[in-house]
Amino acid sequence: MQLAVCGAAETTAGLHQNRDVHWTGCYFGGHVGGVWTRKEWVVRDPASPFFGQSDGSHNADGFLGGVQGGCDYQFAGGFVIGVAGDYAWTDASGSHFSPLFPGAVNHTKVDSLASVTGRIGWAWDRFLGYVKGGGAWERDKYDFIDGVLIGTLDDTRSGWTVGVGGEYAFTNFVTGFIEYNYSTSISVISRSSRTSGGPSSTASMKPNTS
Repeated sequence: MQLAVCGAAETTAGLHQNRDVHWTGCYFGGHVGGVWTRKEWVVRDPASPFFGQSDGSHNADGFLGGVQGGCDYQFAGGFVIGVAGDYAWTDASGSHFSPLFPGAVNHTKVDSLASVTGRIGWAWDRFLGYVKGGGAWERDKYDFIDGVLIGTLDDTRSGWTVGVGGEYAFTNFVTGFIEYNYSTSISVISRSSRTSGGPSSTASMKPNTS
């Protein structure tokens, strides 16, 4: 599970050509915000006596910053539809002591987030309120530490995201928005792991995001 709150500034091409704002056009910009995630660790090694059991969970929270771009189209009146993509880097991390392997620590680092979404909204001149939804991707790194680093797992997870936000046109070409997103990762699409050996290296960790 992932929650994110972002604020941003954007440069817009063709936002409006007259006194009244018209939201048809394409844009690019940057954003900053915060991210809150919950990570559950589960033992996935069939040879382990703890196979299938939870190895605890923790929050991985932090800041994020990234870029976004997209295009919108406004119909007659205030109805607006659009499509957008974004990519963000984050320093979100967290850890907890393993309840199954005494003295060991499970650590998670969220490296990056990305999404491709569609949005629909209604414009009141310079203000646009909207909802959005689409696909989301998350790149994570997991470390299993027992005095020294025993194993590392990197994976990219795919899922979906929904959000709500408001955008305001400050000038003919510059807008800003505040947005709240909820995302969930459903499946792993790529994974690499490294182990250093040791008594705990037989524990294959699969942190689940739900």
